[in-house]
Amino acid sequence: MAYIERKNELKRRRHRRWKIRKLRAKLLQCKEPQEAEAILQKIKKLSPLYPLDWLRQQLPPHLRQAPAPTGGAAT
Repeated sequence: MAYIERKNELKRRRHRRWKIRKLRAKLLQCKEPQEAEAILQKIKKLSPLYPLDWLRQQLPPHLRQAPAPTGGAAT
């Protein structure tokens, strides 16, 4: 039973890695900052610990956009 679980977990990891590679390629081809931010959010949803700050720095200057503030309470 453990082998099957491991096999499924490896399959999920490989698919996630493939999907992130595909989204990063799409990110480099996008033209609008909103489109780039949407792709970054998809990457974050897929892998929450992925270094998005580093990825934002790799973008051309016209696509860089400050991340939207989260719904924190302002005092």
